[in-house]
Amino acid sequence: MHESDGDDSELDPRIQIELEKLNTTTDEINKLEIEYDEANTTFRMLLNESTRRLKLLSKRLGSCIDKSRLYYELLERYKEAQAECQRAAALYKKAHGVHAAAKETVALAEQRFLENRDEWQFDNAWQEMLNHATMKVMEAENEKAESGREHQRRAKICADIEEKLKQQEEKAGRAISKARAYFDEKQLCQEQLNTQKERIESLKRDIIAAKQHYAQTLKNLEQISNEIHEKRRDVLLRDLENLVLALS
Repeated sequence: MHESDGDDSELDPRIQIELEKLNTTTDEINKLEIEYDEANTTFRMLLNESTRRLKLLSKRLGSCIDKSRLYYELLERYKEAQAECQRAAALYKKAHGVHAAAKETVALAEQRFLENRDEWQFDNAWQEMLNHATMKVMEAENEKAESGREHQRRAKICADIEEKLKQQEEKAGRAISKARAYFDEKQLCQEQLNTQKERIESLKRDIIAAKQHYAQTLKNLEQISNEIHEKRRDVLLRDLENLVLALS
């Protein structure tokens, strides 16, 4: 009989490794869940404090807030539109560069062929390469045109909002100036809340990942256990066969 085979589950080093992983992951999950609860508590506190501060400012400043609200909403939209316009401009610049490079590739290829036309043959492989390069030029040209149109569209949106901002300044200039403290405070509060929201979402993703790692470790342990039981079964069957042969 193989006495040592009965201790495989104790001897197999993989089990100890996976159990240590389980313990580490359990500690990590507990730590993350505590941090998650604390982050949610902090968010609620920030929200309550923001609401309190804005109410105080609203009470102190009065009607100028409502009179200038449209201006500050337009101002926020203008900042977003400017950022989108800048992104569109960067994409257009990139597309312009790709198009110029593709054109240059075709021009160089044609020049090289002309310079070596007495030695080279205009065979199918050369034709295919040139066709491919020409297709790249056409694709880059389309991309350049599309990104150019998108940049113009974004620029027009910016210009339209800017015009509306000027109209609001003429209409409610004094109220806008007086209410600035309120809307600056509102923006600051929103930024703090957004930062805390991102923290909460990050912790939530970390918890999900840790729990998936825990589940995978359990599967690994189950697989190791099945392998050990399978090995034991094979050993027992072999020993039984040997015993039958010895008795026959």
